[in-house]
Amino acid sequence: MSTALLEIKNLVVCVSNKPPLLNKVNLSIKKGETAALIGESGSGKSLTAKSVMGMLPKGLIQRSGRITFKEESISEMTIKERRSLLGKEIALIHQDYRGSFTPYLKVGSQMVEALRSHEKTSRKKAKDQALFVLDQMNLPAKRVYHSYPFQLSGGQIQRAAIACMMLLKPSLLICDEATSALDMISGEIVLDYLERVQIETNCAVLYITHDLTQAYKRADYIYIMNEGTVIEEGPSSKIKESPQHYYTKQLNLAILPLPPNKTEHNMRSSVNL
Repeated sequence: MSTALLEIKNLVVCVSNKPPLLNKVNLSIKKGETAALIGESGSGKSLTAKSVMGMLPKGLIQRSGRITFKEESISEMTIKERRSLLGKEIALIHQDYRGSFTPYLKVGSQMVEALRSHEKTSRKKAKDQALFVLDQMNLPAKRVYHSYPFQLSGGQIQRAAIACMMLLKPSLLICDEATSALDMISGEIVLDYLERVQIETNCAVLYITHDLTQAYKRADYIYIMNEGTVIEEGPSSKIKESPQHYYTKQLNLAILPLPPNKTEHNMRSSVNL
C-alpha cells in the first residue's frame, strides 16, 4: 500500500468554544490519485482546503487534528517552510479569480516571476513555458501574456490563473470550484488539460465541488461532506452504484441520467481514439 501524499486526520476547526465547523474530518490522497470532496454550499469543503493551505479566516482555529504532506506536519512548519511548500508543491486554484493577479502588472510578467521564484530558469525559457500553458488553456496566448488583468474578461483571467499554477507542476493540485466561473466548454477544456498534466507529472488532484456529475467523470475516489463532517467515502463506482448514506442517495437522485465514472469515461475515450 503506497503512502498518502496528503493526509488529514481528525481535523476539527471551530470558532472559539462554539460547535465545530469541521468535525473530525479524515481525508487521504495518494500520488497520482484524483479525489473529489462533494457537498453543498456551507458544508465545509472550502474550509478543508483552507486548512490544508494554512489560510483559515480570522477567528477560526484548528482545535485538533493533524494535516501531513509527504509525512511532514504542515501545521508544525515554519512560515518560510510553508511558503516554499505552497505554490510549488501544493497549488490551490479557486473560483475567486479577482485576487489572482496584481492589477498594475502585465499577466505574462507575473507568470514569469512566479515560475522563476520557485525554479532556476532563464526569463526567456519561463516566457516560452508561460505562452505554452496559456495556449493549452485555449487562450490567445500572446495577447493575454502582454495584457493587464483589467484588459481581460473574468473567464480569461480565471484560465490564466490556472495556467500560472500549472507552470509550477505541483505535486498536489487543489481545485476549489475552479471552473464554476467558466462556461461549460471552457470548463471542460481546462479539466481535460489538468488530466493531461496529471498523467505527465503523476500529481495528485483534489476536486472540491458541489457537482457530482463532474466528480463521477473525473475522480477515482469520492468524499461526501455534510455539515462539516465526511459522512461517506469510497471509490467513485461504489458511491455511484451503491451509496449507503441517505444524503448521498438524495444527491444521486438529483442527477439523471448518471454519467460514467472515471474508469468508464477513460475506457470510452480510448475506444473513440
